[in-house]
Amino acid sequence: MTSVLQPGDDLRTPGGLTCRVVRFLGSGGQGEVHEGALDGSPVAIKWYYPTTATPEQRSTIATLVERGAPSARFLWPIEMVDSDERPGFGYVMALRDPRFRGVTDLLRRKVTTTFRCLATAGVQLSDSFLAVHARGLCYRDISQGNVFIDPTNGDVLICDNDNVAPDGLEGGVIGTPRFMAPEVVRGEALPSTQTDLFSLAVLLFYLLVNHHPLEGQREASIRCFDLPAMTRLYGTEAVFIFDPADPSNRPVPGVHDNALAFWPLYPEFLRERFTDVFTIGLDPQKRVRESEWRATCARLLDCIVYCAACGSQAFADPDVVRASGAAGTCWSCRAPLTLPPRIHIGNAVVMMNFDARLYRHHIDPQAPIDLGDVVAEVAEHPQRPGVWGLRNRSGRAWTATTSDGAAKPVGPGRSVALAVGTHVSFGTSEGEIRAS
Repeated sequence: MTSVLQPGDDLRTPGGLTCRVVRFLGSGGQGEVHEGALDGSPVAIKWYYPTTATPEQRSTIATLVERGAPSARFLWPIEMVDSDERPGFGYVMALRDPRFRGVTDLLRRKVTTTFRCLATAGVQLSDSFLAVHARGLCYRDISQGNVFIDPTNGDVLICDNDNVAPDGLEGGVIGTPRFMAPEVVRGEALPSTQTDLFSLAVLLFYLLVNHHPLEGQREASIRCFDLPAMTRLYGTEAVFIFDPADPSNRPVPGVHDNALAFWPLYPEFLRERFTDVFTIGLDPQKRVRESEWRATCARLLDCIVYCAACGSQAFADPDVVRASGAAGTCWSCRAPLTLPPRIHIGNAVVMMNFDARLYRHHIDPQAPIDLGDVVAEVAEHPQRPGVWGLRNRSGRAWTATTSDGAAKPVGPGRSVALAVGTHVSFGTSEGEIRAS
């Protein structure tokens, strides 16, 4: 297909800057995307087709440019652009860093990642959409096609932000099939913050379970996957595949193997959260909030352990550990999992792996969950290999009390040994290193 814009075309911003088209990157239903140079700096350009370059769309983009991005995780419109030679209009945004890969690539195993990265991505996604909703905005089209993840660390980048609009505004896109809330599928509601919450839960389920939460026996029995069938499956007769009260839509072995394999790997608190959102949460007024998802995914990070036999990441359910002192077997090699020391801070339990970190929210109940606010990390002793401690990165001194009652200060940059029975006073809270 011939693109509307051509390399070498010059576009202009309302402020008179020149944006030159460099090369075509791709196209979609609303328009096409090009690499460009805005006043000499590399950018991406989204250019609308004449049929979608409506006054309403222009007004929406102008408002988004004026408001600015909710956070750096959004490829947000920076400037409007026009052309004297080409029909339509467009906007400029930052280029996507190549380290980010589409969620679809992760789901299709074109790129591999870890449980730690997936949980980190869950925290960042929840936090990002909370920032959107806190501004009175609705994303309208949360789906796997609009999210990119760095598979090495779980960082998130969200694109296609030109559909973001004030909550409750009529018009515009209504969502992506399979991700729309049941009330939208049934034609009873337009996109809103409440429908965004359902779409976010579907996206998180896809990330962690690699499957759709409503596609089980009922989906497998459909012979013609037409609009009426999709309306029943995702709208009028939606049933969670692991609904404890309704087994009619369970995953089918040999058909839905991802769901059957991944679901048992997670701690019960995560499975309960998903069960809530896809059972009672089918009611729009009973949805799980973004802040709850953020806390749940942050807690998931605290549960990660490593298999001593094969090195795979797994999860130690804190409730199971409390009850039995064990964490089961490795999902990969079936060897028994060896638990590391863990620190108990209030209701939180954090596995003290070689790469474990404590964040501000661990030691300060009033602090927001922010994975950039590291206050401590597990570190190996520089002169004694194999001896590990908890290094203070908080900027203030702690007090460590060993099991024999000896107390000592732990200043910034210093470490306290991971010895069972040691208590650490962080100032706002106290932690205890335990073996169970």
